Amino acid sequence: MNDMNISFSIDDLKIDPAAETQRIVTALRAQMRSRLRKRGLVLGLSGGIDSSVCAALAARALGPERVFCLFMPEYDSDPESLRLGQEVATTFGLSSVIEDIGPSLAAMGCYERRDAFIRQVVPDYGAGWSMKIAIANALTTKAYNISYLVVRRPDGTVEKHRLPPEVYLGIVAATNMKQRTRKQLEYYHADRLNYAVIGTPNRLEYDQGFFVKNGDGAADVKPIAHLYKSQVYQLAKYLGVPAEIRRRMPTTDTYSLAQSQEEFYFALPYREMDLCLYGLDHAIPAKKVACATGLSERQVGLVWRDIAAKRKVAHYLHLPPQMVEEITAS
Repeated sequence: MNDMNISFSIDDLKIDPAAETQRIVTALRAQMRSRLRKRGLVLGLSGGIDSSVCAALAARALGPERVFCLFMPEYDSDPESLRLGQEVATTFGLSSVIEDIGPSLAAMGCYERRDAFIRQVVPDYGAGWSMKIAIANALTTKAYNISYLVVRRPDGTVEKHRLPPEVYLGIVAATNMKQRTRKQLEYYHADRLNYAVIGTPNRLEYDQGFFVKNGDGAADVKPIAHLYKSQVYQLAKYLGVPAEIRRRMPTTDTYSLAQSQEEFYFALPYREMDLCLYGLDHAIPAKKVACATGLSERQVGLVWRDIAAKRKVAHYLHLPPQMVEEITAS
């Protein structure tokens, strides 16, 4: 059959939520019993769709009494994230604790180091300012890896500045302390409870390296890493994740200015990114993907090129420690 006769739409990403839930729950139980040999699961609840779905799946797999949740706000966090995370814990009957990581991050110099790099571009940046990092728009430029610093002055004026590579890397390096500090606390609670730690990336994030090595990328189980983001939303509805969370725009909740995930990393909303990634993975012609996404064929090609570039970054993030020779158990 001619490939151009094959229809393609978001319907191709539809799943049977009940069957998929059962598959994941069965896998989690087997992993906990046979491989990890842990009593329960710990996860950080961010108030986002992915961690909420993982919390619901964990509760189904082991019972809510064996799931422990952490809320880990810091000085740049949106207060809504804590409120929504607590709503999830209440909805599924999960035990939880608040671990405010702001003072720890300040003590390590997270904010001070970040701001020092920002001042290389905006010398008067300081108290009362807010910021975020944005990337070039994938639909209007071929220059994918151009990053910009967006700052808002105390008077409300917003400025956008091109970031030199060394400044971009410095800001990201300081900011990554947030994810690594959160993971340290997750493993503290996992160790004291003899629990395992859940990682919450969906397929888009896992494939494209949208995580911090030894930060939110560290986990013992990753139950939704095989699911496209659109499929995670299907599970969320089936599992009873609160509607307010299902309606919430996916955010990074990392910088003091509000920021969408596509603004920081993906360049497209998750629905279009899912379709582009699925189309690439399943050899769907660019013309079909363009029709499904509302993009041009040229734009689809640019997105595919960006996916390939990000997969190179993800390769490093997924690598285990490199050794001179492999050591196998006798």
